[in-house]
Order: sequence, then C-alpha cells, then structure tokens
Amino acid sequence: MPSALIADDEPHLAAHLKLRLAQLWPELDVIGLAANGLEAQEWLAARQPDVAFLDIKMPGLSGLQVAQAARCHCVFVTAYNEYAVQAFEQQALDYLLKPVTDERLAKTVARLKASLAHAPAPDLGNLLGQLQQALRAPAAPIERLSWIRAGVGQEIRLIAVDDVCYFQASDKYTAVVTADGEYLIRTPLKELHEQLDAQQFWQIHRSTLVNARQIRDVARDFTGKLTLRLKGRDDRLTVSRAYAHLFRQM
Repeated sequence: MPSALIADDEPHLAAHLKLRLAQLWPELDVIGLAANGLEAQEWLAARQPDVAFLDIKMPGLSGLQVAQAARCHCVFVTAYNEYAVQAFEQQALDYLLKPVTDERLAKTVARLKASLAHAPAPDLGNLLGQLQQALRAPAAPIERLSWIRAGVGQEIRLIAVDDVCYFQASDKYTAVVTADGEYLIRTPLKELHEQLDAQQFWQIHRSTLVNARQIRDVARDFTGKLTLRLKGRDDRLTVSRAYAHLFRQM
C-alpha cells in the first residue's frame, strides 16, 4: 500500500486534502499531517513515505527546502499565482494550486500512480534551486480589467467591473451578473480570473467568481454547507468545500 505525508501549516487545508485523497485514491495511506517544515522533515526521516505533499510556504523550512532531503516523490502545494506556477511546469515538478480542486488532484493522483513504479529522482537540489530563483523573480505585470464588454442585441454594453456581483461559467459562455441584470460573454472564467483583482474577486466554486464587495451575508446550514447572498440580488450562491476556508472568520 503506498503511503504519503501531507505538510501544510493551515490545518483545515491539510485535512481537506487528506479527505479528497481518501475519495480519489483510497489505497493511499496518509501517515500524518505535518504542521511545519521541521515536523515534515522529521516525519520523512522516520517513516519514509512514498509521496510527500509539501506546502511551499511553511514555518521553519519551506516545502522546497524539505524536498531537498526527501527521498520520495514530491508534490508541491502552492498559493502562488499562475504566472509563478509556470516555474514548476518548466522544471517538470508536480504541483497543486490552492485551493485544490478535485479535477487537478485527480490528474496528480494518476501521475503519481504511474511514477511509483520508478524510483524518485536521486537529486532534486539543482532543480529546486532553479525553482526558488524563478519564484523570487518579479512576475510580469498583469493588466487588470476595469470594464467588461458584453453584446446586447446589436449593441455593446460596457459594465464596470465594480458593478459585477458575480461571474458564472455556463457551457460555452460566462454569465456576467449585476444587480440590474445578466449578460453573456465568451471569455472563459479562467481567463477572467487571471485579469481580475484576486483581493476583490473570490473563487467560491469551480464555475463561480464572486465580487467580495457585493457580498451581503453568508449562511451555514446544519450540514456545514455555506451559501451567500449578494447586494441587490435574491439568488443564493453555493460555496464548495474547497473554498469554504475563505469564510472561516466571517
């Protein structure tokens, strides 16, 4: 039975990853949850798991530093933006972007299952050193969206980004929902996400980005499911478990 360690200084995210792994890879034995880099290093030395899921930013030692002495397959868990994540792809190292989605985790699980037939790379030091340099390099500035252009009949409607309550992906379109109405655009949600201010627009579901300034209230039912309402709207939006941590202090 393959074994794994999860290292993350945010306990709720570590617990969530363990839960999703149990669903997607029931044969995997998660031997422990380390709360920091030093603890992760001790777990790895004592138990020598087959896989380590390592948060990049942890107290004591970073995930990259822990991986340098690891003798197992490493998957890096990161909250870096997608521009910085390109550094992982260039080094052919596996990563999970927080908050972790089932779709992305399933791909990682499939890759790990294939990799376990082979020994891990004997020396990651050079690759990890290059990765640390790449992550420290300043990212190219991203031009933030101020206006959304939506076709309405034969006209083009200009919608101020601040007026958007939420964006929701639907088939080949993305719905732009305001207090006054709903408009359809062809820009994919992922592309919009990259051009919006992450401090203002929060992903609460794989298909939904919500304007945090437009949130009126958040409710939790007896099962723990979160829903929220927005100013000027009667509809309720569901917050998926992967994004519930955004509201843990609200």
